[in-house]
Amino acid sequence: MAIKTDIDSPQFVARISELHTSLGIAPGYERSSGLPLQHEPTVLADAGQDMYGRDQRLTPEALSAWQQMRDAAAAEGVELCLVSAFRSVDYQAALIRKKIESGRSLDDVLRVNAAPGFSEHHTGRAIDIASPEDAPLQETFENTRAFKWLQLNAGHFGFVMTYPRGHLHAISYEPWHWCFQLDQ
Repeated sequence: MAIKTDIDSPQFVARISELHTSLGIAPGYERSSGLPLQHEPTVLADAGQDMYGRDQRLTPEALSAWQQMRDAAAAEGVELCLVSAFRSVDYQAALIRKKIESGRSLDDVLRVNAAPGFSEHHTGRAIDIASPEDAPLQETFENTRAFKWLQLNAGHFGFVMTYPRGHLHAISYEPWHWCFQLDQ
C-alpha cells in the first residue's frame, strides 16, 4: 500500500495543526516534547498480524530487518512478539481521542503516545515488541529475556530503543519501543 506525504508541505503542517487543535494539544508541541515531525512512507509492506490478530505494516527495509531479528532471537530460544508497527497520523489521532474520551487527561496520554505527526510509528520503521514472559507495553518488559536479548543484539539489525530511561523527550521510558534506523 502506498502512502504519500510531504512533511514540509504547508498542507501536511496545516493538517497536523488542525488535528492538534481538535485534540486540545497546545501550539509548540514540537518544542515542548523535543520530538521531530515524522513522515509517512510512500511504500509499506505487509508484516503479518500482531499478537492481537491485527494486520501490521512496515517499510520493506524495516520489515526485512524485523524478520531477521525475530528469527535470530527465535534461534536462541527467545520469542519476540509484534505488538504494533505503522500507525497513520489519523490512527494516532483516533487513539489519543479514544484515551481522552475514556477519562484520561491529555497530559497523561501524551506521556505515552506522541501527538499526531510526531510518532515514530508514522515512519513505518518503529515497532513495539512484547514477550510471552510479560504483559505487553509494560516497563516490566525490561526484566524479560527478550529485552535482554534486544539490548545485546537489536543494533546488529539496525534497531535502537528510542525512549530509554533518562532520555530527553516527553514520552515516558518505553523498553518495548524500537525503531529501525535507515543509516545503519
